[in-house]
Amino acid sequence: MHKHCPICGFFYEVEIGFFWGVLYISCFMSVGIVLPVGVLLYYLAGDPPTWVYLAMVASFIFVFTPFLFRYARILMLHFFSGTKLDPTYSDKH
Repeated sequence: MHKHCPICGFFYEVEIGFFWGVLYISCFMSVGIVLPVGVLLYYLAGDPPTWVYLAMVASFIFVFTPFLFRYARILMLHFFSGTKLDPTYSDKH
């Protein structure tokens, strides 16, 4: 991962522990995927064996990893970092 945005030069690690916070947000988002997948498997597949749960949950998490990685950082920047970005930056450059 870049330390600075290659386009605008924004420094991603705006505070100590930024990536620790991103880790927690990503874990909460993963739980938001695991629970619905588990419930759907239980009701649609009639309570399959444990290996089916593990395989399905692992495959969903693997598929959604890029989404989780990117949006956890976005949520951390917007809601918890206190950083204000310039919304007109793309118009200026």
